[in-house]
Amino acid sequence: MIVWTSAAPSMLASFMASTVEFVEALTIVLAVGVVRGWRSALLGTAAALAVLVGLVAVLGPSLTRISLPMVQLVVGTLLLLFGLRWLRKAILRSAGVLALHDEAKAFAEETAALRAQGGQGGVARQVIDKLAFATAFKIVMLEGIEVVFIVVAIGASGQMMVPASIGALLALLAVVLLGLWLHRPLARVPENALKFGVGVMLAAFGTFWVGEGIGLEWPGADLAILALIGVYLVAALGLVQACIQLRKASVAVSKAPGKAASTAGAKPGVLAVIGGELFGLFFDDGWLAAGIMVWVLAAWFSETRHAVSGPVDGVLFAVGLTVVLAASAARRARAR
Repeated sequence: MIVWTSAAPSMLASFMASTVEFVEALTIVLAVGVVRGWRSALLGTAAALAVLVGLVAVLGPSLTRISLPMVQLVVGTLLLLFGLRWLRKAILRSAGVLALHDEAKAFAEETAALRAQGGQGGVARQVIDKLAFATAFKIVMLEGIEVVFIVVAIGASGQMMVPASIGALLALLAVVLLGLWLHRPLARVPENALKFGVGVMLAAFGTFWVGEGIGLEWPGADLAILALIGVYLVAALGLVQACIQLRKASVAVSKAPGKAASTAGAKPGVLAVIGGELFGLFFDDGWLAAGIMVWVLAAWFSETRHAVSGPVDGVLFAVGLTVVLAASAARRARAR
């Protein structure tokens, strides 16, 4: 039986994270519908959603057959890699080191790109516009993969698959209804604020589940998740201010023009893009990913060498992860 008071954090994290991803997908689907026609855009969206639902239906039950500590350790580590990567980006965006995501700009760019490839005139006779179908399918799959991972990770690790799934479905319903009502990108959604909050929550969940998987003792048991959320929130807000100062110092010291990264080349296919997106979910910054893995392995090795675990072990584990996050964010801010 689900205790909804304890399930609320899982549902909220799933809802917030899914909202961010669905808003980004909606922007591109709207552009496809406006330029190339709604039939193919909606068919591509529906096909991607069907695949994603199938992934949840397969992955969720399959993970329940594995011992809970192993699921918590493996999935929790992936959640840490994902959540701290997301939080790091939100910190750097808030500090002005990285540019904020602009849905209106993304809509305009996608619309222009689609019109450059023929517009409605060249595809009016087709039953299904292949370009429109593929574009809608790809964006919904790319953003939806992150939603699937969040739902499965939060649900399987904490035995909260139903609340996590409900949170994602509510987010999908809310975004779809807003899109149908407004017929334009949801540019006023405070996306970076949402990502900031989601990063904090996912990092807290990941820290807690990894600790559970390796046998750490958390003060307050499940209530430690709320404490971890508070710790990551305070640390992240402090890092925003630190990165602002580091960025100012870096700009003052070095006035050399930045390198313009030009990577012109063959456009990758849909499978290559999805594969790259899957890799990028966890390994956006090599230093951050390496630091997380080293610290998790060190904590696991230390725990297996001690017969008794105390509350201080869990505290030290969380503190070490915030140090890894701070080092990665500071490194990027100085490199500006």
